Amino acid sequence: MRTIAFYSLKGGVGKTAAAVNIAYLASQAGYSTLLWDLDPQGASSWYLAGAEEVKGHKLSQLLKGKTPIAEFIHESDYENLDFIPSHTSFRNLDVKLDQEDGSNLIKQWLAPLSEETSLVILDCPPSLSRLSEQVLKAADEVFVPVIPTWLSLNSWKQLLEFAKDKKLKPGKLHPFYSMADRRKGLHRELINAQDEILPKGLKTIIPNASVVEKMGEEGTPVELLAPSSVAADAYRRLWKEINRLL
Repeated sequence: MRTIAFYSLKGGVGKTAAAVNIAYLASQAGYSTLLWDLDPQGASSWYLAGAEEVKGHKLSQLLKGKTPIAEFIHESDYENLDFIPSHTSFRNLDVKLDQEDGSNLIKQWLAPLSEETSLVILDCPPSLSRLSEQVLKAADEVFVPVIPTWLSLNSWKQLLEFAKDKKLKPGKLHPFYSMADRRKGLHRELINAQDEILPKGLKTIIPNASVVEKMGEEGTPVELLAPSSVAADAYRRLWKEINRLL
């Protein structure tokens, strides 16, 4: 079983849209895929439930160890793709993880799923926290959407410093440009300098497209919503890059 995460210090950078679209493409490529929505806002859960509200389990049920993680899993409408929906109690996850003795609970919770799941995708809340540390340790690869602006690039640098400070492997962090708008001068400038600014980043650029925003209305991956769109093509190319790393 492989575990990947979509993570960013900033909200509103296309993290959840990428997680959901990559989860769908992975499932269609034959991976038995599980997306775990760790963000208490529950956007991934909303997308995969077809824009309907799904009731997740409380965090306390998992922490007490009385409810196996398999019972948290919901089937999506798509073959090979299941998800663990978020719950508002997940906002307390950082506090609970801080109370532990250094064990990686995220990794421990996922371990029993290894026989039936080939790919786990973690959609993480934007923060620098104990949860961030555990996710970065548990994931084999971490994908970081970066808007082509100096502020977003600064957040990427902060994440790199956090990884180094926690003695994590910065090589598993893979930035990629997201919500790019080539009509904006700064976006064009930073995209053209991508090899210098993000030399080890992924080459796919996810555009700022209305069809991605429409995912929220339809609760449908872009590949099904508008398969011939520029955005759908970008997510397919992003998946090819990610799949090579897997």
